Amino acid sequence: MRSRQQWLSLIAKGFAMGSADLVPGVSGGTIAFITGIYNELIETIAALGPRTIKDLFKIGVVETWRKYNLGFLVALVSGIALAVLVLSNTIHHFQVENPEELRSFFVGLVIASTPIIFRSISNKSFRNYTWCSIGIVLALVITSLPPSVQTNSPLFIALSGAIAISAMLLPGISGSFILLILGAYSPVIAALAGFDFVIIIAFLFGVIGGLLAFSRVLKKVLENHRDLTLSLLLGFMIGALHVLWPWRENVTELYTHSDGRIEWITAKVLPTGDFYEVAIVAIWAIVGAIVVTALDKLSNR
Repeated sequence: MRSRQQWLSLIAKGFAMGSADLVPGVSGGTIAFITGIYNELIETIAALGPRTIKDLFKIGVVETWRKYNLGFLVALVSGIALAVLVLSNTIHHFQVENPEELRSFFVGLVIASTPIIFRSISNKSFRNYTWCSIGIVLALVITSLPPSVQTNSPLFIALSGAIAISAMLLPGISGSFILLILGAYSPVIAALAGFDFVIIIAFLFGVIGGLLAFSRVLKKVLENHRDLTLSLLLGFMIGALHVLWPWRENVTELYTHSDGRIEWITAKVLPTGDFYEVAIVAIWAIVGAIVVTALDKLSNR
């Protein structure tokens, strides 16, 4: 049984995951890993399925709640939802007014996360270094793909949702970025803004299906090939890091929100400001690294 303090800590970790997921290019899976709940998250989600519904009627709500660790999921989802409600406007403000500082903060976060995952790899063999290299290459290829042609087909939206949620379970790959590459980002945003329930329901079906299916695969792989999997995930994190390069310029308009805000496809550029601007960005990166280090220390305690 968890204590009250542990439940509050779990909600706080969910809050941190939700905060990360609000920023394209950052994966909530990264936060789950560095806060020490990644394995439990994957195992809990992987255990859910049709049997859960059967047990609900067979053994009752209380026993089903305990058997499937539903309290863990509820606490985590509560923290994620709280982050979305509390920080969405704040993070949007930073994305508009201080995008370089925000991205550099998450650069520091990801960079400081890599030694934590590396430390978790027990066998530092040539094979695992090779898989790490493969992860780097895969992440570079995936995150460098241009957005595809957009379509409102419910089947395509459902498939995109399944792929995106699978990416979100992996440290280093952003689900929102995957939606952008697939060409599903704008249709999903438009559906949410316009309450298009056909698209929203299709997306949710894809998310739930992808979550249940991929978590099972990931659980099996982690159980049988833990070091290899962690090496690959470490490569993903390193290879996707370039997405968070602080200095970017708008290239192509992607989508205009109902309130007039414009989402852009951006390209990396060199800093054009003075030394002071570069120093501020570097400081924010250091702050991000300090936050991750503090979270790691607290998780170990």
